[in-house]
This record gives sequence, structure tokens and C-alpha cells, in this order.
Amino acid sequence: MKSRYLVFKQTGDPQQVVEIGERELAPLKPNEVRMKTHFAPINPADLNFIQGNYGRPSHPPAIPGHESAGIVIETGAEVSSLQAGDAVIPLVGAGCWAEHLTAEAQFFAKLPEGTDLAQASMLRVNPVTAWHFLHHFVALEPGDWVLQNAANSGVGRSVIQVAKKLGLRTLNLVRRPELIPELKALGADEMLIDDDNAITAARIILGGKEAKLAGNAVGSDSAIRLMEMLSPEGTLVTYGAMSKRSMKVPNKFLIFKNLILRGLWITRWLEHATPDEWFDVLHPLAEMTHRGSLKTAVDHVYPLERHQEALSRASSDSRGGKVLLKF
Repeated sequence: MKSRYLVFKQTGDPQQVVEIGERELAPLKPNEVRMKTHFAPINPADLNFIQGNYGRPSHPPAIPGHESAGIVIETGAEVSSLQAGDAVIPLVGAGCWAEHLTAEAQFFAKLPEGTDLAQASMLRVNPVTAWHFLHHFVALEPGDWVLQNAANSGVGRSVIQVAKKLGLRTLNLVRRPELIPELKALGADEMLIDDDNAITAARIILGGKEAKLAGNAVGSDSAIRLMEMLSPEGTLVTYGAMSKRSMKVPNKFLIFKNLILRGLWITRWLEHATPDEWFDVLHPLAEMTHRGSLKTAVDHVYPLERHQEALSRASSDSRGGKVLLKF
């Protein structure tokens, strides 16, 4: 059986270097599973991977794509954990932009029956990043405040929804006021425009209560504002750099507030997580997705044949959510 996929044979502009390829599918090994892909998102990390400026080298020719979701169509003779018809997401590190994905059974996570596959295709990166951010840096209790910038990003939206489930309160920074009603409806407790006025407004909102954790996806002046809002001994976790400007930390935050600065690259955790660790994170997130309490905004869905349009749209600052490839 022949199967199509997207591939880049050299790094560069995704719209220029990504093309459609075709291959013959090999027979399954006894411990392997074959998934028919339904949806795959285009993440900023995917674009960086194609451009050659991601955190790990691309080594083209390569099939991009860090996430997808689909249905199992075939299993090897020794596989008992999955069967044809099961909805799954792959746990492999790349290569998801393909009509079919074949891997050992342990590299697929089964989804609750009836889960929206478009939403599930976006489960592995942003929601897992949000979960890790809220669980692994600071011990938080229900009612605690969590700060973040880029609240309308994929991770930001996930933080709002997961924090709501955990009983945490979020104070969220965005650049555009028109985003506020949508994010409030998603569960954001407080919204502020990301400018210098936000510092005074945040202090009024917090009313002297501690803010021990902040998520930074922007860097530059936006990260400085979060440091101003954090309580002494607070932790700033940086997982993105949307401003593309280096973060210069004023000495006062280290000397007088003793802030803790941490980084989060979820790919590193994903590559080393045990099956039990995977389950502990993905099970509650998959249940939330199934119930509709964890949703990622979708800007547009493109068929594989229109991948150049999809890549162009995914690179746009004006999009209103994730761009998905439909296989």
C-alpha cells in the first residue's frame, strides 16, 4: 500500500522546501501498530525544525510534525494493548505529517472513545507543557495565583483551562484587547494588556497575595513585567521567546527578590518520560479533551495537497488559533 507524507530535503523557508512524497508501506513487525492519520497541527516548533533553528538538528531529508491523531488500522501479532478502530495519538518525537504512521505499540496512547480527533491531535505538546509547568516547578494550592504572558497562545490557553481544573487562579497578559472576552470565557480569572500599566493593575488584583509562579513565552520587556509581579522567591519559567529578543534580567530581581529563573523545553521531558509518567499526564488531559473542558482554538484546516497555504497561514501573526493539516 502506498502512503503520502510531507518531507523537506534541505532546511529553509517551509513554504519553499516542504513537498509531498510517497512511499510503499512495509509489512508490520509483531510488536508494531499502524495508524491512519486524520489531523496534524502545525506548531512553531515544526516551522523551526524545518528552518533548521530548532533545539535539535533536523538531518534532512526528514518528515516534520511533532503531533497528530488518528485511528489504528492494523496491529502486529504480538500487540494486545491496541486494536483496529482505536483512536490514538503517537508519542514519537517527529515524523507525524504522514498519511500513515507505524511504530511500536508503546509509542501510541489510546484515547477515550468518541474523542474529537482534531482536538486530540494538539494534545501532546501544548497541554502537556501547561501540565508540566503547573505541576513541576512550584508546590501550588487551590486558590493560588499563576501569572503568564502570551495567554492567547496554545500553551497559554491550556494553562488557563488546566489551572481552572486544579482550582488555581490565573492572571493573564495579552497584547490585544479583543482577545480578552474569549479568554475570559475560556476560564481566565484576570486579563491585562501587556504594557507597563499592567504592573500596577496586577498589584491591585493580587491585593498583597503571593504569586509564586509565572510562565514566560515572550521574553524581553514582557518577562521583566512578570518578574515585577512575582513574589519574593517566586519562579519564572521560560518556555518560549516570541519577541525574539534576549531577556536581560535586572540585578534587583536576583539580589532583593531572589527570583528563581527556570527553562522548560517539553521535548526533552517527552523523550525521557517513562510509560507511567506519560500516563499520569496524558490520562487527565485526554479525559478533559473528551469532555470538552480542554479546547484548543483552530484557525483553519487544510488538506495535505494545500500544505503550502497551511504553512503560510501557520506563520501568520494574525491567525486565531492552530492551523491543522487534514489527511
